[in-house]
Amino acid sequence: MKERSIPKETIDRLPLYLRCLEKIIDEGDVNISSGNFSEKLNLNSAQVRKDLSYFGDFGTRGVGYKTETLAKQIRSILHLDKKWDMALAGAGNIGSALLTYNGFDEGDFEVKVAFDKDPDLVGKEINGVKIEAADSMEKVIRDENIKLGIITVPADAAQEVADQMVEAGVEGVLNFAPTLLNLPKEIQLAQVDITKELEQLVYYL
Repeated sequence: MKERSIPKETIDRLPLYLRCLEKIIDEGDVNISSGNFSEKLNLNSAQVRKDLSYFGDFGTRGVGYKTETLAKQIRSILHLDKKWDMALAGAGNIGSALLTYNGFDEGDFEVKVAFDKDPDLVGKEINGVKIEAADSMEKVIRDENIKLGIITVPADAAQEVADQMVEAGVEGVLNFAPTLLNLPKEIQLAQVDITKELEQLVYYL
């Protein structure tokens, strides 16, 4: 891989490229031109070529990209050539929905364990995942060597939970709680704020 500074926007588009390629492969196409690729993604073809050029020379002039080869390369770039175990904190409405989310069944990600403070939930299983007591979270995450955490607890508890996850060895956090988290700069944080997305959406209506 080329040692170059890669824009965040380029990294953000890589999963879109991968999903598009997987659909194209399912349809039986072994090659795709940058023009057809960009049309399917509603992007400029020059943008697609530039994004991919950060990571190598994948295309062939007059032929385009070999779909399976490019998909494999992108999966490697995104570190999806291994399975990622995850720990989920908060087994309420959003947490329970994530535990039954079929998108995780593709094998890249698996919720290994979930935690909650509610004694009525502790010990139960949701879609094969056992709900553990919240006070065991640090030990279990450390023992299982889990590097990804999902937070679906109320906003006032999210920072404490995030701190505990980081202390236990989590390196990436997906936060569904409607609050900003203050984490060490080396910890990767992704925020899912449904209200914010709706507020941005209605601005354009």
